[in-house]
Amino acid sequence: MAQELNRNTYLSKNVGNFPEKTTVNGREYVKVNDLRYGTNPHQPAAYYKPAGTVTPIGDMQILKDGKSGLSQTNLEDISYALNIVKFFNRPACAVMKHVNPSGAAVSRPGESLHDVYVKARDCDARAAFGSAIAFNVEVDEATAREIMSTFNECVVATAFTAEAMAVFNDQETYKLNRHIRIIRCGDLSALPKYVGDAGEYTIKVLADGSLVMAEPLLTNLRSVADLKPAVGENKACGRVESTVAATPEQLEDLLFAWYVNISVRSNGVVIAKNGQTLSVGTGEQDRVGAIEQAIAKFNDKYQGSGTLAESVMASDGFFPFADGVETAAAAGVTAIIAPSGSLKDAEVIKRANELGVALYHASERIFSHH
Repeated sequence: MAQELNRNTYLSKNVGNFPEKTTVNGREYVKVNDLRYGTNPHQPAAYYKPAGTVTPIGDMQILKDGKSGLSQTNLEDISYALNIVKFFNRPACAVMKHVNPSGAAVSRPGESLHDVYVKARDCDARAAFGSAIAFNVEVDEATAREIMSTFNECVVATAFTAEAMAVFNDQETYKLNRHIRIIRCGDLSALPKYVGDAGEYTIKVLADGSLVMAEPLLTNLRSVADLKPAVGENKACGRVESTVAATPEQLEDLLFAWYVNISVRSNGVVIAKNGQTLSVGTGEQDRVGAIEQAIAKFNDKYQGSGTLAESVMASDGFFPFADGVETAAAAGVTAIIAPSGSLKDAEVIKRANELGVALYHASERIFSHH
């Protein structure tokens, strides 16, 4: 039987003195549970949800429990993974590790959910060890068996078939994963996606207890129709437009990579192809470094047997110089989406044209400093 999170089943070994109710920005929140711990085992933590409201994450149900409850990082991984798969009408999967996607994928014609999961996991199979996995559709038996073939912390989805649950509960066959947590979330359509959707403020607590409140990070890009060829102008180059067009398949991949990159810690880039992240560069202090990191990850993963030819890339911030485009193009990337805003946008577009790279400008920056 499903077990609701607010039954206080999970008690931290280091329980703090957290109130049952609290008020933030004039809104009441009720404690769902004391967590196993916060970010680290010596940090007590508790989990709250808006009072009087059914929410997709706050009202998740535990279908299978592990040997201990959820930690703050588990919950953050679940939240950010759902924040990726919420964008897609087709089956999608995100594999999260330490609040960054190690891989994500969306189905292409003829692909099963099992295929989608393998694409997401194998973007970086080493990083996926001990991950949180999210789906936007019901999980079936074949996918469950593949999940149980490697170690994972938890799986969250809108539903699970009876056959899938039988696999997850088979502790003798899958001893490595006997403590995996299986969680059913609510309706993902309730999560905001686009600018203008009603969403909750994000809150950052500073070192002295001061707060920064902000509107949620949402996007203006609703479909490939919103992807516009880059245009820039300055005194050195005049007006320059991107003259290289992405293929229809690449446009789909650009939008996919953009949606994934919203949940990547900045500076972040996502390289993708055929509805699969090929590599994710995250948390770098410079943009070229994020691109170099992503390329190095890919080359290390495939050990020279793979290629980034004809792939696309999303960048969460603009290119201050053309070196970011040059680095990506040298690795095989042929279409890029990034915000505008650089003083050298015109030079960057000019160089992209020379390199045969289709460059598209997004209408916003999507830095995420979670």
